Amino acid sequence: MPDSGGSRAQREHIPTSGTGPGADSAPLTPHGDAGALSVDPGAPQVTAPAGLPAAPEAGGLKAARRTGFLVTMVLGGLTALPPLSMDMYLPALPAVTDSLSAPAATIQLTLTACLAGMALGQLVVGPMSDRWGRRRPLLLGMVVYVIATAICALAPSAELLIGFRLLQGLAGAAGIVIARAVVRDLYDGVEMARFFSTLMLISGVAPIIAPLIGGQVMRFTDWRGIFVVLTGVGIVLTLVVWKWLHETLPPGSRHTGGVGEALRTMRGLLADRVFTGYMVTGGLAFAVLFAYISASPFVVQEIYGASPQTFSLLFGLNSIGLIAVGQINGKLLVGRISLDKVLGFGLAVIVLAAVALLLMTTGVFGEVGLVPVAAGLFVLMSAMGVAMPNTNAQALMRTKHAAGSASALLGTSSFLIGAIASPLVGIAGEDTAVPMAVVQVVCAVAAVGCFLGLCRPWQRVGREAGGL
Repeated sequence: MPDSGGSRAQREHIPTSGTGPGADSAPLTPHGDAGALSVDPGAPQVTAPAGLPAAPEAGGLKAARRTGFLVTMVLGGLTALPPLSMDMYLPALPAVTDSLSAPAATIQLTLTACLAGMALGQLVVGPMSDRWGRRRPLLLGMVVYVIATAICALAPSAELLIGFRLLQGLAGAAGIVIARAVVRDLYDGVEMARFFSTLMLISGVAPIIAPLIGGQVMRFTDWRGIFVVLTGVGIVLTLVVWKWLHETLPPGSRHTGGVGEALRTMRGLLADRVFTGYMVTGGLAFAVLFAYISASPFVVQEIYGASPQTFSLLFGLNSIGLIAVGQINGKLLVGRISLDKVLGFGLAVIVLAAVALLLMTTGVFGEVGLVPVAAGLFVLMSAMGVAMPNTNAQALMRTKHAAGSASALLGTSSFLIGAIASPLVGIAGEDTAVPMAVVQVVCAVAAVGCFLGLCRPWQRVGREAGGL
């Protein structure tokens, strides 16, 4: 995902530390943001939000903390909105198929459209926020999000629903990009790292509760009610942003380089074989994940006869597995075991789980019930907790000079590859889970191939962090 605008630490040229390439390079320029998680411990830890005094008096600090808590809630809501928009809708997919009299593959395009919108929107909104500030593009995106979501609730056809899901994704991308840019505007050093950890936790919890909420909404109304709820959430967030989230990027820090500069930087990044290898590996791993997201409502409910509420509980359990393994990766493995070794192990587990699912769905083990399939999906999802963050970390280690543009490429490529994989899982209809398993096996094996063929981790033996 692209992250626009440098942090105050970067604008003040606070040096960074690290073990990846370029760790001993000169201080950061305003175009780089690799110092987000690797900073000088002596650097200032918090910068007071705009409009608040940065004085050391107790009253000023309390005001800053109160405002910081409010900013956390606002940015947390913006970060959670995209997964809510995607995952609240999942339990309703079979119902939408029946209501609009459309094939399952067509209805799965509503997920693809939203995901593609989020991917492309990130490339657009980032430069906009650098040029015009954070507040105006964010408010514009939120207003468009509310309108698009309300029309989705009224959509009379699958084609119209697909079109406005695309617009919903484009507008919802504003929250992803600008939330991170605002964090960089307000915080420095360790406090900024902690804030990003909070936002990542919120974005991890949102997929857990979203299908649960969607399943409960389906008990009282039809699928259109889910979009009504999302419209209400969007209205509340828009009002909160308008009233409490002030501009954090001063006019003097804005620039007009925008899209042209970003494109030149991205072209240079793509010329780096190892960076591209990690980028494609992460995108293919995300495709495995999104094949599960788009197909599991039909697999669990239509093929194995589970209720929307049971599907929501299973989806939440799988998300808990992903978050738990991700926390183990960040707190226990990183710094003790090289990232490439952990990444290779995670990819191997994903391949094994995908192959097991393919064997089960093709009947090699005979007639299997929901429990074995659910167990395979749980293992596959949990392994994502080490595969996806480590591909991003390894890629960003190579781009301390342009981590913002690198983040844009990583986020956009993952969303686009996932969007391509999504309709393929429904190509044989909603009565078989084989296409889902085939897509997962192909993408998982391709991810391993990219990791070995492009990243070539054995060539970086001895690196203190991130090597094999």
